[in-house]
Amino acid sequence: MATWIIETINSLGYAGIFLLMLAESLFPPIPSELIIPFAGYSAANGTLNLWLVLLSATVGAVVGMLPWYFAGRIFGLERVRWLADRFGRIMTLNSEEIDTATDWFRRFGPIIVFVGRLMPLIRTLISVPAGLAAMPFWKFLLFSALGALTWNSILVGAGYLLAEHYELVETWLDPGTTIVLGLVVVIYLYRFITWRPTRAQ
Repeated sequence: MATWIIETINSLGYAGIFLLMLAESLFPPIPSELIIPFAGYSAANGTLNLWLVLLSATVGAVVGMLPWYFAGRIFGLERVRWLADRFGRIMTLNSEEIDTATDWFRRFGPIIVFVGRLMPLIRTLISVPAGLAAMPFWKFLLFSALGALTWNSILVGAGYLLAEHYELVETWLDPGTTIVLGLVVVIYLYRFITWRPTRAQ
């Protein structure tokens, strides 16, 4: 994958960065930890402009997260509650817990979206509950962009400073991705085992 990413950036430049980050936002297995540090390195050696790298990466990330947000808006909270009442153990949620989570998201949604954009795997999925909670589009767009800009700035800066050693960024961040994935699996298994239906049922 690393070779494909490097070839895409070398051949398409800023458009390649945009498309790769769009794909990264749509499909979590494509890691920004591989894309952006190399783009930062390309800026360090004068091939690309640092600010345009940051702009194209951030715009690509924001555009890529929109389908997940609109999927949540279109699918709707009522359908999710219906599914939770029938397939709650698989979803590890019941409708009451969904209502509670939605209330929290409506109160602290901007912070949740911003922080979520800084976390591996979560940064793609966080758009769905934002859509389900009917978070205002402008607010979702603003805090998603701020989160993406912050994350991309860290990765671009690291690639720029490390130059030809940009690969170290992925080495440093890869354990964090593994930890997040492990926590997600553990939490899911715990919730699966301890799941209870709503009191109404």
